[in-house]
Amino acid sequence: MIVEKVFRWFDERLRIAGFSKKTLRRIFPDHWSFLLGEIALYLFIILVGTGVFLTFFFAPSSREVTYDGSYESLRGVPMSQAFESLLNISFDVRSGLVMRQIHHWAALLFLGVIVVHLMRVFFTGAFRKPRELNWIIGLTLLTLGLFAGFSGYSLPDDLLSGTGLRIAYSVALSIPVVGTWLAFLVFGGEFPFGNIISRLYVIHIMLIPALIALLLGLHLAMVWRQKHAQFPGPLRTEHQIVGTRMWPTYAVKAGALFLLTAAVVTLLAGLVQINPVWIYGPFEASKVSAGAQPDWYLGWLEGALRLMPPWEIRAFGRTIPNPFFPAILLPGITFNLLYLWPFLEAKITGDHDPHNLLNRPRDVPFRTALGVAALAFYVVLFVAGGNDVIAGLFSLPLEYVTNGLRVLLFVLPLVAGFVTHRICKELRGRDIRVVPVRGHTLRRTESGGYE
Repeated sequence: MIVEKVFRWFDERLRIAGFSKKTLRRIFPDHWSFLLGEIALYLFIILVGTGVFLTFFFAPSSREVTYDGSYESLRGVPMSQAFESLLNISFDVRSGLVMRQIHHWAALLFLGVIVVHLMRVFFTGAFRKPRELNWIIGLTLLTLGLFAGFSGYSLPDDLLSGTGLRIAYSVALSIPVVGTWLAFLVFGGEFPFGNIISRLYVIHIMLIPALIALLLGLHLAMVWRQKHAQFPGPLRTEHQIVGTRMWPTYAVKAGALFLLTAAVVTLLAGLVQINPVWIYGPFEASKVSAGAQPDWYLGWLEGALRLMPPWEIRAFGRTIPNPFFPAILLPGITFNLLYLWPFLEAKITGDHDPHNLLNRPRDVPFRTALGVAALAFYVVLFVAGGNDVIAGLFSLPLEYVTNGLRVLLFVLPLVAGFVTHRICKELRGRDIRVVPVRGHTLRRTESGGYE
């Protein structure tokens, strides 16, 4: 009775009963791949919650102090206040280490889920009209996630993150004409720099999370406003959705998925160690960690830097340094092509009609083959990010491993794309499905629909 009175009180003032009823009756398609976007949202919530906890104890300062905490191996060692506070979080703050690891694991999974979600959207054609803006927002979320991950990864001021900042500084310097000014603006001076930790802290906890939250809200609003895309099937058309209602079925599933996501991340944080900064030690400009590897989402950029031959361009009194090509030009081409892909495909195919039914990957062999070839290209780059580790593990000369990966970088995408195209065409030619529905027979067509 009290709950009813409360809702009635709000409804008399806000007139929300009609909207709430319509919302709770909304239909959501049933397919596991549609849950990837929700998992990304849940991981972002976990990141915000654990991030708030960590801000209470982290000191974003490069001021030098002498450590006198619980970790005996580093007692008496000079270090930045940022690194000291991270050691205190790990060893002296109750639940500090597990919260750090939950935050780190959630960040890795957040970016991984976004990548897989974008792959699902690409291979099923969910970026087509009228969802081009959703595709653009999703890519922007991925870009912001990359910057959020790198800025958070760099905050501890340990030797590993310092090596990453050294690389980022060199990449910024490699930009023609404006590189020097841009590096000074962002990093606050020459390497090693004293202001970067505090600047990254503001970017990491305020600017990027606010932009991600804004874009997530906009993305959800657009999904809500537009019809949900769904795979072809019985009774499913461009204008009719088959699935479950928001309340109670879908809401219960969503709540259970959130709890499951939180449980998996917590289990990883409790059982699998990640980023043990006390082993790396504090950052020193004269040292570099052996076998240093970035977090997985930057592995392809690391690999591109390692595979790039020692080439530079000198013309008109200017030099375009070597890091510019793999670290600035390649990502620029990659993301610009991704942003433009919905419009490029519409131009190539002449298909400008709105679509609420998705493609199966086999139904569009060219797009699927192109996507697989691109994935093969970036997987080779990712593997190349650990070429020194591979060489040491298999006792091979580093130059043999590097040259082999350079050849594989161009051969594997061609082979993967060709094989994928042939498989898709073969499956599409054989795929004639007969489905009985209400006394009628539906035959699967090559376009992915039913007749």
